[in-house]
Amino acid sequence: MNVHVWHAHARRVGVLAGCTALVLTLTGTAAQARTPAHHDPARQTLPTGDGWASYGTGTTGGAAADAAHVRTVTDWAQFTAALEEGGDAPRIIKVKGVIDAVADGCDAFAVPGYDFDAYLETYAPETWGLERDLTDEPDDSPEGLRRASAAHQDAVIKVNVPSHTTIIGVGRDAAIKGASLQIKGADNVIVRNLTLESPVDCFPQWDPTDGDRGNWNSEYDTVVVHGSTHVWLDHNTFTDGAHPDSEAPTHFGMLYQQHDGELDIVKGADYVTASWNVFTEHDKTILIGNSDSESTAVGDRGKLKATFHHNLFEDLTERTPRVRFGQVDVYNNHFVAGSGYGYSFGVGKESQLVAEHNAFTLPRGISPAKVLKRWNDAPLTARHNLVNGRPVDLIAVHNAEIPEETLRSGAGWTPALRKAVHPAWAVPALVGLGAGAGRLR
Repeated sequence: MNVHVWHAHARRVGVLAGCTALVLTLTGTAAQARTPAHHDPARQTLPTGDGWASYGTGTTGGAAADAAHVRTVTDWAQFTAALEEGGDAPRIIKVKGVIDAVADGCDAFAVPGYDFDAYLETYAPETWGLERDLTDEPDDSPEGLRRASAAHQDAVIKVNVPSHTTIIGVGRDAAIKGASLQIKGADNVIVRNLTLESPVDCFPQWDPTDGDRGNWNSEYDTVVVHGSTHVWLDHNTFTDGAHPDSEAPTHFGMLYQQHDGELDIVKGADYVTASWNVFTEHDKTILIGNSDSESTAVGDRGKLKATFHHNLFEDLTERTPRVRFGQVDVYNNHFVAGSGYGYSFGVGKESQLVAEHNAFTLPRGISPAKVLKRWNDAPLTARHNLVNGRPVDLIAVHNAEIPEETLRSGAGWTPALRKAVHPAWAVPALVGLGAGAGRLR
């Protein structure tokens, strides 16, 4: 998707009418707030006080890298090599042009003998039924060959991002397609100015026992922050790109799902700031905390602290974000719902979500009550938000229209790590002009 279409969205919302001079002033203020003094974007660090990633030691990424650890890469092999070389030394990786992790297509991962038509024939519900899963299928079965093919793809497209790393796109058209960036067990990572096209799972698994009709399950999140700390994601565009769910086929009467999440923050990850990004064309967008189980909760309680500000969330189904456990601050974002809209904020187990000064653009027929979704009983703060230009108490309207999912007001904490906080009416224009890859100033 071309994020520059957002000029049209700004016009539709109408927030610029009679206020152009003031919006331009706010735009300048926002640019100053988010842009450190250093002239080289690759060596810019997260400003002090800019969200949870600025807490404590802050986030500097590879800003201290010497010349030997600054690489410009133009293909997947160069990119993976740059991540693996250099040990623990700070590094800067500049991405130039479009890097495709699956340039040779899905067939390159398939093991000899794998045949999707044979898979469909073998596991069709009318043949296999809906009561047996595929766990015990042997290695030479269609499921076994699918597993082996999936393992090949997994080994290629997942890459680990080490500590003290900055990955930044050069210019306006830098992109990484089909990859899963694993920020796992690391500290101090920056990812900026990239279009990140969601990886396509070439070999989704059919699970006959998932729901009443079975379901297709896919792997590979675009970015995973797994047990890592001090991560700054800024001015990126997350998109399904050439492979939107709207063009996916159906098999066995269910969507052949080839995408997982755009951003997951899980397994005790902490101190994350996501600013001035575009998240678009996706279903399960952002997950914070991946399980309600007590074994997972032990590692997640007191962590999963994240800030989201000045992001555009457009044409998404759900999870922007869905939260468990963490103290999550969501302010000055613009949410634009499409025809498949489910909800924006998922309130999960022991979460402490604060959602303030956001703007929501909902089409006719979609109630503001759908903005919030209660998955578990947890308090939240939702104040000073606008829906289609009007102030709305999101908790009150939710409780009035969906009383079986009553939400409690008052997250129990007050965010202190914020830079410029803009009035919600100005957010659509500011975000439309400044968010996404290619918009660094």
